[in-house]
Amino acid sequence: MNRPLFIFEMANNHMGDTAHGVAIIRAIREACAGFDDFDFAFKLQYRDLDTFIHPSFKGRDDVKYVKRFEETRLSHAQFSTLLDAMRECGFKTVCTPFDEASVDLIEAQGIEVIKIASCSLTDWPLLERIARCDKPVVASTAGATPEEVDNVVSFFLHRGKQLTIMHCVAEYPTPAANLHIRRIEALRSRYPDVRVGFSTHEDPNETEPVMLAMAKGATVFEKHVGLPSEKYALNAYSADPEQVRRWLAAAQRAQVLCGSEAWPEATAAEAASLESLRRGVFLTRDIAAGETITDSAVCFAFPPVAGQIAANQWSKYSRHIARRALAAGTPLLAEQVDILHAREHILAAVTATRQLLEAGNIVVPGKSDLEISHHYGMERFAEFGLVMITVVNREYCKKLIAMLPGQTHPEQYHNKKEETFVILHGSMTLWLDGEQSEASRGDVITVQRGVKHKFHSRNGVVFEEISSTHYTDDSIYSDPAVTANPRRKTLLTYWL
Repeated sequence: MNRPLFIFEMANNHMGDTAHGVAIIRAIREACAGFDDFDFAFKLQYRDLDTFIHPSFKGRDDVKYVKRFEETRLSHAQFSTLLDAMRECGFKTVCTPFDEASVDLIEAQGIEVIKIASCSLTDWPLLERIARCDKPVVASTAGATPEEVDNVVSFFLHRGKQLTIMHCVAEYPTPAANLHIRRIEALRSRYPDVRVGFSTHEDPNETEPVMLAMAKGATVFEKHVGLPSEKYALNAYSADPEQVRRWLAAAQRAQVLCGSEAWPEATAAEAASLESLRRGVFLTRDIAAGETITDSAVCFAFPPVAGQIAANQWSKYSRHIARRALAAGTPLLAEQVDILHAREHILAAVTATRQLLEAGNIVVPGKSDLEISHHYGMERFAEFGLVMITVVNREYCKKLIAMLPGQTHPEQYHNKKEETFVILHGSMTLWLDGEQSEASRGDVITVQRGVKHKFHSRNGVVFEEISSTHYTDDSIYSDPAVTANPRRKTLLTYWL
């Protein structure tokens, strides 16, 4: 997982004063002290003002940004001084170019990352020049349509670029109602192969947005920063060092609260708390040594005692065999029984069925119910059984039936249901009223009501069963031992 990266945007807050710019960098470095789980970067903005501003607008004080850019102009050497200060303070270096000549300067100065401003997101001449650089790219998306972002993501990924896209709102400062932090989730879902971040312009006193952005999965964060002084005031959307520190502390708190995306194991304290609140298994009658303890011989009650099997551990997928004689009314302890678990056999059967379906290019509709028939128990599923996938069961019924290599389905018949089998993959041997035949892919077999049928597959088979309505009480087995097994089926829904 990527370590969170915090990018501090200087923009024009250096005020055209190199010493002030260096002071900003050093003050922000001090504000970052102690946040060792984060990575930090500082960002500049480059405009080749000689060509960026049209000649007819140069020197115009009535055009806001022309006046601002010209008043805060720095030379290449002065920008290099700022970059040296960033590197001395341990910051990664990032720069936003607004023209092609500035990309040339970024390359010449060895700046590590190129940032695309929201206003330049679809400036294709500039993007073409950036794409020729061997550098990671970060792109802000304020005001862009989904189609525009799609085009930019496709453009850079097709060129093998390491890309980060930033949710951003180009209002300075951004009102809370316009932050739309849920868009981070939408970007992560739409572009799963791209890192997603949050470029923020809200009031720098607000710390909730960065916490929410962290919770939504952003891993890159950008904020305008500056250093107010007697000479220079700070704008309403740039953070001073103390505000930066509070911002980072909020992000750190959010990171702790969110934890890992991995499913964590229960802590010892959590496990002990849960165990103390569970029901325990108690015996309702005497049990002989070697006897399998069934549902009818137990009850579940509170409180549990140390070492007792909990109700949570009692499952149709497990057999509990007494190691010695046990008395009625006593708690059933784990050390008193041998436990045979069938769940791993269930998972293995599901995995093998998936593989068989994939081998036959069989399409299974989503959320189709899966039924594992283990006529003589899961321990003998490799010999006897099959898997049925119910697609629909109304006045008509459609199932997909899979038999693994070596499996046999015991003889049975139906009084209510007539069925037709269509072999989709593999082959099998059938016995209809004792008469043997072979069936392989493309064959169609109809089994009428009352006809006893049994089948075996040597190498695995998948066939479609088309029938009238299926009834759960309409499978009559020739072997009474099958009918006597009440746990011969396992039903699963979420298995694909």
